[in-house]
Amino acid sequence: MKPATQLNKTWLMAGAAAVVLLGGGGLYLLNSQPKAAPEAVEGGHADEGAESATEEGVVELSPAQIEAVGITVVAVGGGGGGEVRMSGRVEPMVDGRAAVAASVAGRVERVLVAPGQSVRVGQALAILVSGDAAALRADADAAQATSIAAQQAHRREEDLANQGVVARRDAEVAHAQALGAEAAARAARARSSAAGSPDAMGRLSVVSPIAGVVTSVLVGPGGFAAQGGVVAEIINPARIEMVFSAPPAVASHVRAGSTIRVTTPSGDVDGVVTGVATGGGLESGAAVIRARPIGGALPPAGSAVTGAVATGEAIGGVTVPSDAVQTVEGATVVFVRTETGFRAAPVLVGRQAGGRTEIVRGLTGAERIAGANAFLLKAELAKGEAEHGH
Repeated sequence: MKPATQLNKTWLMAGAAAVVLLGGGGLYLLNSQPKAAPEAVEGGHADEGAESATEEGVVELSPAQIEAVGITVVAVGGGGGGEVRMSGRVEPMVDGRAAVAASVAGRVERVLVAPGQSVRVGQALAILVSGDAAALRADADAAQATSIAAQQAHRREEDLANQGVVARRDAEVAHAQALGAEAAARAARARSSAAGSPDAMGRLSVVSPIAGVVTSVLVGPGGFAAQGGVVAEIINPARIEMVFSAPPAVASHVRAGSTIRVTTPSGDVDGVVTGVATGGGLESGAAVIRARPIGGALPPAGSAVTGAVATGEAIGGVTVPSDAVQTVEGATVVFVRTETGFRAAPVLVGRQAGGRTEIVRGLTGAERIAGANAFLLKAELAKGEAEHGH
């Protein structure tokens, strides 16, 4: 009779699909039916077709099993380079903040909001009473009345000209005067609208141009708001971004679309650079780098953050998530997706930047590889080697 170890090596899969379980030291493959030993041949050797069912360095898994253990499959990225760390803050975007000012000077009659209150677009923040606003409304009303009178005069002249009572030239002059009066009325209405569309008493509302949260109110009932003076400040908490300061030399290596890894008080966040402004720091001359998150949420505006951005991405090469790089029997590998599972591919690694590792040799860039939880595949290979060693 053949030794048990020899039979184990020649056993074939005879049941339903394997089930993947996570436990103990890694990934376990359990068959739903027992394995059947093939018949031995003369001389104590197994049949030629009963060799090891799994190639060395290969872990066979179905798509359902891959999903069950949480192994992510990602594409190999391009680029490579160094890493620069920068300090910055979470700030509102340009369209995410508003300092609402009074368009005309006037007395503050009522304040309708308080700090911390949510407001919508067009919601009234305060009510002013302004003599200048009353004058603008009066000018608009007077210009409208003049326009109506000019139009009526034009119609009369046109009728008389058609009857031959007056010359056609008189009707044409009346037409031109009516057009001029209408233009003056439109201009007067526009000035009144820009002032907040006051009523006949000069009362007008200062409204919010954005939706958000009131952060400060700078006037009070009975006070006076100067023309252009800020009445309230509003920030939209959903429109925030990360703004970093970096040496000007860094700006030449960072461009829109570069990846950035950000450390915030609430954890790490992946981001992408949306803009680089050399000399944006004005007095300091530092480069200003703006970025938005692509995974996770940012802390509130004003929070300090630290970013690590990869530079030199234009030099070529490929990169992979650092979690994808594993060490198997002293060799550095990544697990390449195959039709039946994963294959351990030896690679030569280079520099690390922003949570990614440069691959100098071993990948073409067209592969799809195991990313998060790739260590489970390493554990399964180690388990298989231990079983074959008995």
